[in-house]
Amino acid sequence: MKHDKRGSFSGKIGFVLSAAGASVGLGNIWRFPYLCAKYGGGIFLIIYILLALTFGYTMIIAETAIGRHTKKSPVGAFNVISDNNKAMGLGGWINAIIPILIVPYYSVIGGWVCKYLFEYIRSDAQVIAGDTFFTDFISNGTKAEFWFIIFAILVLGVIFMGVKNGIERVSKMMMPVLVVLAIIICFYSVTRPGALSGVKYLFVPDFSHFSIMTVVTAMGQMFYSLSIAMGILITFGSYVKKEVSIEDSTKQVEIFDTAIAILASLMIIPAVFSFYNGDESMLKAGPSLMFITMPKIFASMGFGKIIGILFFALVLFAAVTSAIALTESAVSTFSDEFKWSRRRGTIVMAVIMLILGSLSSLGNGPLANVKIAGMQLLDFFDFLTNSVMMPIAAFATCILITRFMTIEKLEDEVEQDNHPFKRKAIFSFMIKFLCPVFVIIILVSAVLNVLGIISM
Repeated sequence: MKHDKRGSFSGKIGFVLSAAGASVGLGNIWRFPYLCAKYGGGIFLIIYILLALTFGYTMIIAETAIGRHTKKSPVGAFNVISDNNKAMGLGGWINAIIPILIVPYYSVIGGWVCKYLFEYIRSDAQVIAGDTFFTDFISNGTKAEFWFIIFAILVLGVIFMGVKNGIERVSKMMMPVLVVLAIIICFYSVTRPGALSGVKYLFVPDFSHFSIMTVVTAMGQMFYSLSIAMGILITFGSYVKKEVSIEDSTKQVEIFDTAIAILASLMIIPAVFSFYNGDESMLKAGPSLMFITMPKIFASMGFGKIIGILFFALVLFAAVTSAIALTESAVSTFSDEFKWSRRRGTIVMAVIMLILGSLSSLGNGPLANVKIAGMQLLDFFDFLTNSVMMPIAAFATCILITRFMTIEKLEDEVEQDNHPFKRKAIFSFMIKFLCPVFVIIILVSAVLNVLGIISM
């Protein structure tokens, strides 16, 4: 079958907004605030920023440079650089399979967001704030499945249009709107009575909240937030033109991503403090914070319906851009490894999404009794990809660069077209020593947590 010509971004803005779109997703707007809240607010934020500037930065540079150097998606990139080393080839496949496994369950949560946006447009905010609204919805297999499919169609439509016409165009439109919406909701949230104690909780570190799990959780969240070890940045790197500065682009993706995570926390944490009169325990609601706690808060506000519409529109934009990036990584692998056309790759991905996504979608309803290692299906896919496969994928990337590509060759790639590599010393030290240690810590602690030996 005819192999499509490799797409590319039009330039730096296209890459930065698409990579930021990949990074800014449910990880920032849904996962970051509840983890930040649970693990001590300010202290978690400081540790996260320090890790993003060192560990995160290193991995983004590494993956983007590998992609641009080889002009291939993860499997091809690992094989070319390692000269078809079998162990490294496996590392490439793990990078490639992660997004194929994430997109289905991610689309299920995306479907929940679609449902909430739809309900805020047509219903009263008080109805959505009902105690059983969320659980009634996700346990109804037909409704959950319907909204999951709606979200999947949105994503696949953009992928079908290609790199420049689809991904880049949608990212250029959605990302600025997302920032404006986030700022409006933040301003509204922070000006509620009693909200300033939430702002203080977020920005003033309390060292009594520090624990080793704060560091491990911040590291794990960074994979999610920055789209590290998902094959996305290698794929997107392969679309980056030689004249684009990798280091400058990386810095902008990092800043954009962290800013959105902080804005999301500012939307949610002060609002919770205001609504629950400063009761910190309400912040530990975890994943339900966005779907149960926030609707209650919106219902208590003036303009609750409008704020609800704006909030879930923002979350939907973020979820769509991330899901597009994950799906693109998978379609690119099919195209490179099996020589399939974009159309065929997208159709195969649609089938995989439907099968695996339906398992996650029905896991809270008709399949609620089906559990793996004590976890419901959606939670199991999340654990498998985030806590097991991503650390292994990141470790493989570190080995690929230090043993096969060499740090010098990667530095040459970053410095192409006379672009400076300002943080070269940090990069070299991190990729050789700290990054491999960090990912092993994440992997071991996650597995021990599931076995019940430690609690996270």
